[in-house]
Amino acid sequence: MSTEGLSVEGGTPAAYDDVRLALVGSPNAGKTTLFNALTGLRAKTGNYPGVTVSRYEGVCEVEGRRVVIEDLPGSYSLDPISPDEQVLAQVLDPLETAAQTPQGLLVTLDATTLPRSLRMLAQVLRTGLPVCVVLTFTDELARRQGAVAESALARALGVPVVSVTSGRRSDLIALKELMVRPESWALPALPPPDAPAEVSSWVTSVLSAAGFRLPEIDLRTRRVDAILLHPLWGTLVFFAVMIAFFQVIFTVAAPLQGAIEQFFGWLGTLAGSHISNGVVRSFVADALLGGVGGVLVFLPQIVLLFLMIALLEGTGYMARAAFLMDRVMAKAGLEGRAFVALLSSVACAVPGIMATRTLPSARDRIATMMGAPLMTCSARLPVYVLLIGLVVDPDAGWGPFSAQGAVMFGLYVVGAVSAMAAAWVFSRLGRSRGPLLPFYMEIPPYRIPSARSVALSVIDAAKSFLRKVGKIILGTTVVLWILLNLPTHSLGDLQRAGVDPGDEAAVSAYVLDHSYAASVGHAVEPVFEPLGFDWRINIGVIASLSAREVFVATLGQVASAENPDNPQSALKSMTVADGPRQGEALFTPSVVAALLVFFLFALQCMSTVGAMRRESGSWRWPAIAFGYMFVLAWTMAWCARLAVEALT
Repeated sequence: MSTEGLSVEGGTPAAYDDVRLALVGSPNAGKTTLFNALTGLRAKTGNYPGVTVSRYEGVCEVEGRRVVIEDLPGSYSLDPISPDEQVLAQVLDPLETAAQTPQGLLVTLDATTLPRSLRMLAQVLRTGLPVCVVLTFTDELARRQGAVAESALARALGVPVVSVTSGRRSDLIALKELMVRPESWALPALPPPDAPAEVSSWVTSVLSAAGFRLPEIDLRTRRVDAILLHPLWGTLVFFAVMIAFFQVIFTVAAPLQGAIEQFFGWLGTLAGSHISNGVVRSFVADALLGGVGGVLVFLPQIVLLFLMIALLEGTGYMARAAFLMDRVMAKAGLEGRAFVALLSSVACAVPGIMATRTLPSARDRIATMMGAPLMTCSARLPVYVLLIGLVVDPDAGWGPFSAQGAVMFGLYVVGAVSAMAAAWVFSRLGRSRGPLLPFYMEIPPYRIPSARSVALSVIDAAKSFLRKVGKIILGTTVVLWILLNLPTHSLGDLQRAGVDPGDEAAVSAYVLDHSYAASVGHAVEPVFEPLGFDWRINIGVIASLSAREVFVATLGQVASAENPDNPQSALKSMTVADGPRQGEALFTPSVVAALLVFFLFALQCMSTVGAMRRESGSWRWPAIAFGYMFVLAWTMAWCARLAVEALT
């Protein structure tokens, strides 16, 4: 028995001749974890609601037959109030032609919340499609002194019931044996009633017949939540967790980052001593090692960021954070589901924008979409680490707290506040709210996340970062290297300019200053000169539209050209080539502050722009977002430069 996977997102899925099943369940019921276990795929899972906002397909091979499994968005009801719930309703409606109807449904029911879960099951059973119930968290039910008889529950429902406990292969084998023959699944003799009062009676009778005993209140969870969900203490703990979060990024990653820097420095020296051709040597040392290598240095920070996010999600703390932030979201005119979308944007704005599908109000979706790119994403992390390292002493701090970590925490706070402020403004610009729509927030018990799920989350994040380095950043870096080294200059050109052809550093500086890239950078100087940027910074800002990390690669190339042995030292010693600041240090505290603030607010990511286009259905909102964020970034960066200059 083997598994192989295939995933798609959105759109009408391809037709298969084999068995086709759909996974249905409420948020946080273990649906996506089951999907990953069956198909071998790695759809994102988290111990808080609103994770699955797209349709994912996987293929599981059982007894020589392919079983196509579709993971549908989690929902508490089949009455759709948001786009992701509309997807679920379409798939389960046999008369709906926009989606392929599955041959059977795998419905996950959380054993610890069975009374609530059965209400949705009643709606699913009324669709008339074959149903197999997958009972999850039975181990937790037993731990909390609850009980349910699996066979009795199957008899009461009239459909097959399989208990699946995380990590138990025998449960998956039993489920797979059922999956290949959905036509043989028993159907209830009578569909559950539709009227609310009758549904309640049906739920009560099923629970009684199944010998269900409510689990005891988790005293451990209650004691911890008395603090973590407290309006004051919970908020203080939240900020303490976030402060520790960013301290770890600097203190733990610093030795690893230093080792990677030394490794690429050694490679640069090796390349310089073994490559005789000047053009090839420049490409390897500047483009590959200086540019791409300069970005790879920040891999430890990326890994640590996603490790801590995975731990916070897996333990259930993120659900508590969403509950606390619901009050803050209300101040911004939004609801708690918007926090899930904004929280997703800390990793990347693209899934954050996709997560707005869980919002029932079109106005709230647009408002959240307009604010999500302001959340500090992982792509900004290399830029922040590089710039903070230029002006903040790594040894500066207060006891165990480093000044670099404090600055990073401040940037994340400003980004979050700005995102909510932008959402508030756009929510006020929209139409009136209309009737209040229901919002469910389930607080799961604390759980120890599995080492495998955490490891896979971190590995996938690292692979995604490396793919980005290998595709977007490498491609852009090669183009930049060409622009930084063309046009070519003859020996006569160098001599007329007073440059000694034997002085490699002087020749490199002359080529850089007279390159096509320099021409582009000088052309936009009127825009960025008030911020203190020179052409080298300008070309990095323009190139970073493809990916923010390219800014680091651009400076890495320039620094490697000036000092291949120590690019970081080269950045610190760079001076302004011309203008009123000629001869002064380029990366002064005021200029670095302006750069940090610019990248904090600017929408330097075409992938995000594309995601906004897909989710909003037009170019109007992406254009508005790009425009207002650029104006905001430029204005705030100018203010930051003036403020730092006044203080220093």
